[in-house]
Amino acid sequence: MKAIEVQNLTRDYNGLRAVDGINFAIEPGEIFGFLGPNGAGKTTTIKMLTGQLRPTSGKAQVMGCDVVEDRQHLKPQIGVVFDSQNLYERMSARDNLRFYARLYRVGKPRVEEVIAQVGMTDRARDKMKTYSNGMKQRILIARALLHKPKVLFLDEPTRGLDPNVARAIRAIVTELTQQGMTVFLTTHYMEEADQLSDRVAIIDQGRIVALDTPERLKAEYGEDEKTTLEDVFVQLTGRYLGRGSE
Repeated sequence: MKAIEVQNLTRDYNGLRAVDGINFAIEPGEIFGFLGPNGAGKTTTIKMLTGQLRPTSGKAQVMGCDVVEDRQHLKPQIGVVFDSQNLYERMSARDNLRFYARLYRVGKPRVEEVIAQVGMTDRARDKMKTYSNGMKQRILIARALLHKPKVLFLDEPTRGLDPNVARAIRAIVTELTQQGMTVFLTTHYMEEADQLSDRVAIIDQGRIVALDTPERLKAEYGEDEKTTLEDVFVQLTGRYLGRGSE
């Protein structure tokens, strides 16, 4: 069974086509980079794959669950981290996670496990308002892992973070996939996508314009061994990546 399988997935907004008949499949344990300019359809795709937005047409399955018909079975299979840091600032990290653990119906020992997994045990009792953006991002990842999802959706997880914190989060992502988790990653940092992704899809104006391993894309579209994934992106989309989200 594929971790994610998408067939002719389409989404229209008021007559405008945000996602235009895309197709791809992701294997279990794969890190799949989903790259594109602002407004290309990345976040819309994630919202459809996580059951938050109904497709206009087409089909998608995540861990065998239809994203429209099987939403209740889908939710336990996925974890989602968007770039908005919606945490309770006056509560500690531990209390934040315990609150969500009750919603997921998991016990306190699991809270301590995910805190340790993201390297935040020493600061778990501190209130969120004292945390840096990078520390908050780790707690968001911990929250998404509470119920042991099979697929983790990460929407620009290192956006705006300093290089040391970004490296630590990339290490967490790599460790998760080594444990068998599938990761669907969007990022505006091409070096990050190149380093982490087993395969990448480049989407532009709602359509996937390329899909392969980073090395094969660089070999296919590059002129020499110095070609970067950003070079490939610019060639295919005709513009540089911005730093905002969709």
